[in-house]
This record gives sequence, C-alpha cells and structure tokens, in this order.
Amino acid sequence: QVHLVESGGALVQPGGSRRLSCTASGFRLADFAVGWFRQAPGKEREGISAISSNGDSTYYSESVKGRFTISRDKNTVYLQMNSLKPEDTGVYYCGADYSDLVAKGVAPEVQEYYYWGQGTQVIVSS
Repeated sequence: QVHLVESGGALVQPGGSRRLSCTASGFRLADFAVGWFRQAPGKEREGISAISSNGDSTYYSESVKGRFTISRDKNTVYLQMNSLKPEDTGVYYCGADYSDLVAKGVAPEVQEYYYWGQGTQVIVSS
C-alpha cells in the first residue's frame, strides 16, 4: 500500500519546539518533492512548507517563515517547528509531488500532492 506516515505531533506550550517526521510506505521518497500541510480546526488544508526532491529548493508560507525549517535525508522529511504559537494548532500532513513543483518556484497546493497519510496532531496551548 502506497502512502506517507507522519509522526511527532504533541501538545506543546507556546514558544516551544517540535520536530515532525514524514516517511514513505510502498515507494521511494527520495524521488519526490514533499510538502507539509496544516489543517486547523474548521479550516481547509493549506500548504506551509515544501522541499524539492534533491533538497535544494524550499518553500515556506508567510505564517511559518523564520520559525519552521524543512529538511530531508534519504528516507525521511522533517519539519522543525520553533517558537510555536496557538495558531499553529492543527493536524499536519505530508504529501508527495512527483513533478517537483517546488523546484520550479510553485507553492504547495493540495491538489498537486499525493499519497497522504493520516496526519499528526499538534496542539499549541498552555
């Protein structure tokens, strides 16, 4: 079965940090660009960060720029989240893009990514 697996979500205090991980099941993650998406309660899923297949190109939405860092090794894509705010609360998903759109300067859009996992929940609250 082909899908992604997200992990690392937790309850975190404001100002805290957390690292999320995204691994692949059934396919080679190194061949794909990967995006991180966040779905806040009552809102649509939005792309917040992405990394190209070779790791040379990255994207950050304005809401996370300067606080979050995306990185990857051969089998895993990470999202390091620092200075967390209550508005970062949500379910975090990773998606895979074979077209490597982020390397072409295209921001991550849900309809362009595939192989979604179940997501991992991050709650930022005191």
